[in-house]
This record gives sequence, C-alpha cells and structure tokens, in this order.
Amino acid sequence: MNVIDYDKVLSNKIKSIRPSGIRKFFDIAATMEGVISLGVGEPDFNTPWVIRKAAINVLERKHIVYGPNKGLIPLRQAISDKIDQKHSVRYDPEKEIIVTVGGSEAIDLALRGIIDPGDEVLVVEPCFVCYAPLVELAGGVAVPVPTRIENNFKLTVEDFRDKITPRTKMLILPFPNNPTGAVMTREDLEPIAEFLRGTDIMVLSDEIYSELTYGRKHFSIIELEGMRERTIYVNGFSKAYAMTGWRLGYVTAPEPIISQIFKIHQYGIMCSPYISQNAAVEALTSCDAEVEKMVDEYNVRRRYLVNEFNRLGLTCFDPEGAFYVFPSIKSTGLTSEEFCERLLYEEKVATVPGSAFGESGEGHIRISYAYSLKHLMEAMSRIESFLKKLEAEKK
Repeated sequence: MNVIDYDKVLSNKIKSIRPSGIRKFFDIAATMEGVISLGVGEPDFNTPWVIRKAAINVLERKHIVYGPNKGLIPLRQAISDKIDQKHSVRYDPEKEIIVTVGGSEAIDLALRGIIDPGDEVLVVEPCFVCYAPLVELAGGVAVPVPTRIENNFKLTVEDFRDKITPRTKMLILPFPNNPTGAVMTREDLEPIAEFLRGTDIMVLSDEIYSELTYGRKHFSIIELEGMRERTIYVNGFSKAYAMTGWRLGYVTAPEPIISQIFKIHQYGIMCSPYISQNAAVEALTSCDAEVEKMVDEYNVRRRYLVNEFNRLGLTCFDPEGAFYVFPSIKSTGLTSEEFCERLLYEEKVATVPGSAFGESGEGHIRISYAYSLKHLMEAMSRIESFLKKLEAEKK
C-alpha cells in the first residue's frame, strides 16, 4: 500500500501562509479553566430584539430559499440609503452593491477582482490579520506600510509615497483601525485623496467599525472629490449590530468593478444567508438607538482601560474608534508574544500579541473591550499582579 505524501499534494502557496495570530492563544485558552479571554473582537451584547424578531418571522413563514446572487433588493436598497444618509454618497442598489458572507468575503472579492499575479498592494499596519494573506492568495504582493504611535497611528502620504512602484494596484485603508483604534479625519484623508487622484491606484476602504467612534463622527474617503470612482467600500453588520454569527457584510463599488467581483461571489458563494439578510434590513432601518447605547457602554470600558494601563506604566494610545486598546509593553523587556504567553499561563488572561497585526505592532498587545466591565476589571487586576511579578524578577 502506497502512503500518500501530503507535502507534495498540498498547495505551496497555502503552506507558506501562517495561521491567524489572533486564534493561537485562544485555542490554548480554550483548554484551560478560569481564563479571561480579551482577544476576539466579538460584541458581548445580544443582537437587538427587533433584528432577532425579523429572523423569527422568516422562520415561521417556513419559506427559506436561495436569494438573488447580489442580495435581497430591500437590503441592497437599505444599504444604499444608509451610505447616502451617512456620507451623502449614493450607490445603485441594482448595479453597485453585493451582499456578502461577512466583511471578510467582501475584502476577498475586492482583492481577487482587482489583483493580477505580481501586483502590489499597500497594506497599512498595524492591521487586521486577513489583509496580507488574502493579497497573497489572490497572487499579489503585500507591501507593509507602517504607521506610528507618534502620529496617532494615522496614515500619511509620506508613509507610502516611496513604496509605490509601477506594480502598485491598491491601497488598503483600514479605519477605524483594528487593532489600534485610530481614526482618520477629513483633514487626514484629503492629502491622501489628492495624491491618489493622480494615479491609477484603487482604494479598499474597510469601514466595518464606522459606527463605533467616540467623540467624533466617522468620515469616509468616498466623500472626497473623485474618490467614489476609485474606492471599493466594505462594511458589515458584525460589529455595530452585534451580529457576528449572522455572517453578513457588503461591498460597494462602481459598476465595472462590481460586475467583475460578482462573478467570484456567484460561483464561490452564490448568495448570502436568506434569514440573515431579512434581519439585516431591520438593523439598518430600526436600530440606530440600539447602536448608540452599545457605543456609550463601549466608551465607559474604553476610558477605564486607557486609564488603567497608563496607571500601571504601560503607555496606552487613546483609541477613537473600534473596541480595542493597544498598550505598549516595551517597558517590560518582553516581546509581545512572550508577554501574551506568560500572561496566559501565569495569570490566565488571554490577549493578542501586537506582532499578529504586522511587524509594526511588535511591542504592543491588543485587548478587546467588547466584554463586560466586570470581566475587564478582573483582567486588569490579574495584569497588575503579572507586572509586579515581572518587576520582582528584575531585582
């Protein structure tokens, strides 16, 4: 009997891609008792009742079917209306919107629809872990563009100007940012838009955290002159509406782009879940007040964590969006992975090393405050104990 050599069978491209740095520590944590897990970006709120009720109504009708490939028309219309309401930019529900299985599929579609082998994509870092691997899966080359805490983790033209080559095809703009919580204002985005208008570089604007900002209204690059035409806008329902398990997102773009990425969606996915889509219409049309309540609670947690980390001597950037803090742990002398590993095993607190979000994230850890204040307070008590232990080791 011949034994198959799986190393020869498996794709070399897939073998070269690292597993998600976010999940590593939580797979370990799942095997341990008494762990406080602060890493996964999943709201601890229940999906608002009006959304759940809409799904129940669909189930009771017992007519659960495939939907249109691009998504249900009422949902696409609601998406168009919501973007127009927020940004005064309108997308044609028939030709310029696709409802996807989460924001991650939307990002994948955007990249595969634009990238040819060897094309380069500027990936702003620190950033969500999926961008660079999805660029590579599409045959492209991910070019890191580090941002700096000295500039509040904002992107400037100077950060990426020298990284542009004739192969540069796209810039990924991930704001509000995961993991830093940084946001970009109109004033921040205008120089970038002015620069890009003189090129053929497309923008992939991932705005999944656009509803979760503190003290300011989110501004999108699509609002600037000439940028709607060169931007693929991605958003979804997981974060703002506490709908992570409903797996629903969307992508909007000019019709020539949508018509191409639609083919990938049509053959690879066919359509998004029918029940989730019906529920999402209610999310967009009836839940603004619910979202505001969640943002208010996140803000309380945000202020608590920033103050606590600074009190403990771990300098913490003050995030203006999303639901993460990104404190520096450089003063401990540990790498971010060493810090997270020891914290997990010694104090049973699971966090994510900053290095999971790109090399520029090294020296930081990411903590999600999509958890109750009670859990956060207990976690900070354990982190304080861990830091005292580290100080004692130095003596």
